[in-house]
Amino acid sequence: MDSPVLSRSEQKREQILQAAKQLFCEQGFPNTSMDEVAKLAGVSKQTVYSHFGCKDDLFVASIESKCLIHGVNQDVFSDPSLPEESVMLFAKHFGEVITSPEAVTVFKACVAQADSHPEISELFYSAGPQHILGLLRDYLARVSELGVYHFANPHHCAVRLCLMIFGEMRMRLDLGLDVSDLLDTREQYINDTVEMFLRAYKV
Repeated sequence: MDSPVLSRSEQKREQILQAAKQLFCEQGFPNTSMDEVAKLAGVSKQTVYSHFGCKDDLFVASIESKCLIHGVNQDVFSDPSLPEESVMLFAKHFGEVITSPEAVTVFKACVAQADSHPEISELFYSAGPQHILGLLRDYLARVSELGVYHFANPHHCAVRLCLMIFGEMRMRLDLGLDVSDLLDTREQYINDTVEMFLRAYKV
C-alpha cells in the first residue's frame, strides 16, 4: 500500500518534528532553541512558529509523534470485543516505544533536569506516559462493559500492564547497561505478560 502524499505544509511540519526530536535528544530541552530547529529543518523560524506556537508545544508534539510512529494510538483500541488482539498489539507497540534510544535519552534528560526544570518532566509525562495510560484505561473500561473481563479499577490495571511491559530490558537501558542477552526472549516476555494480565482479569 502506497504511503499518502504529504502536502507541502505537512512535509514542512514533518521536517520540523524530525529536527526537533534530533536536537531534543542530542542537546536536551533547555539547550535547544527554535532557531536551531528551524535551521536543521531547513525552514524559516516563522514557519516553525506557524506550526508550533512555542517550544513546549513542539516538545509535546515530538513525544506524541514518537508514540504514533510506533502505533500507540487510538486505532489500536478500536474494538473492545477483541481485547486479546488489541492488548497484545498495544503491548508490542508500547514495548518498542519505551526501548527506543530516543525515549530512553529523553527520559534520562528529564530525570537529570528534574530539579532545575521540573516543567520539562511534566510536559514529558503528560504527552507520553499519561496519554498512553489514558488510552489503555479507557479501553479496559470499555472491555469491562462486555462482561468477559472485569477491570475494577481500569487506571490501576493500565499502570500494572505498562510497568510489567517495561521489564528488565527498560531497567537496564535506563542504567546504560547492555541488553543484548535479552533481545531473543523479549517477544516471548511480552506475549507471556499479556496472557498473564488478561487471565488475571477474566470473569
